[in-house]
Amino acid sequence: MSWSPSPDPVLGDRATTDAIETLIVPRAVDLGEMTVRRALPSTKRQMVGPFIFFDQMGPAEFLTDQGIDVRPHPHINLATLTYLFEGEILHRDSLGTEQAIQPGAVNWMRAGRGIVHSERTAEERKRNGQRLFGIQTWMALPSDQEEDDPAFLHHDEAALPTLEVDSVRARLIAGSAFGLTSPLVTGSETLYADVQLAAGARLPIDREYEERALYTISGTIEVAGDSFGPGQLLVLRPGEALVVTASTAARFMLFGGAPMEGPRYIWWNFVSSRPERIAAAKEEWARGRFDTVPGDEAEFIPLPDRQDAPQRATGGVHYP
Repeated sequence: MSWSPSPDPVLGDRATTDAIETLIVPRAVDLGEMTVRRALPSTKRQMVGPFIFFDQMGPAEFLTDQGIDVRPHPHINLATLTYLFEGEILHRDSLGTEQAIQPGAVNWMRAGRGIVHSERTAEERKRNGQRLFGIQTWMALPSDQEEDDPAFLHHDEAALPTLEVDSVRARLIAGSAFGLTSPLVTGSETLYADVQLAAGARLPIDREYEERALYTISGTIEVAGDSFGPGQLLVLRPGEALVVTASTAARFMLFGGAPMEGPRYIWWNFVSSRPERIAAAKEEWARGRFDTVPGDEAEFIPLPDRQDAPQRATGGVHYP
């Protein structure tokens, strides 16, 4: 999505523990229709594994005749993954895909050399109103896959493996963990899981993936003797095994993977290993050279009127 103009996240003032390398507390921004919290990129940490963008959407309550209305816009050289806890979003893209995104399902859109998509609330949903709550992430693609053909992959909730044992419920969205493997094929080594713990439950987090992070959704968790409430991003120290304990019933996202093989640049909706590729994409969108979205051709989001250059995601970064 390009509709959430969240400002730079603000680093929290809680001291990090030995097990936690960086703590980021996103700033909540009221967009009118919903509140958005952006955890990545931040001034303290730009990427975790391939994850270069991490937004919490809502929770928001849409009344009758209300909903989200994100017009067609482009992406290149990245993949998006939208994961909902509540509500529904209608995805359409320039491949001709029309998919209702529903809670617990995986919706992976590989932009590759270029794709255009829109995200709206379907008319039948608007008639009845709904709550909307979820996470949207962008993941950088390996440089040798950046110009692959675009694609959209959907796995419904029932297709994702789930661990349910000892007051722990963990759904594996991507990668392998807890003895499970997700059916989603990603561009690089990726870990992504939706974890729910009953009060008092404990979950070991092993050191298999080089870069790992937790994003707290609800409740309170304890890590290495410190407590963390909702809406906090905990980047874990590499090589450290740890245990997460739920002080209350809690939910969090566990994510990460292998770091990219080189820096990434970001500008608006574009991510690439080459700044010149972003410049080319800007020109292509301005001149109408991207494909259109079937059934959603009447509107689009114009190229922002900005002259700033793409920024490296290993240092200072532009926040779309």
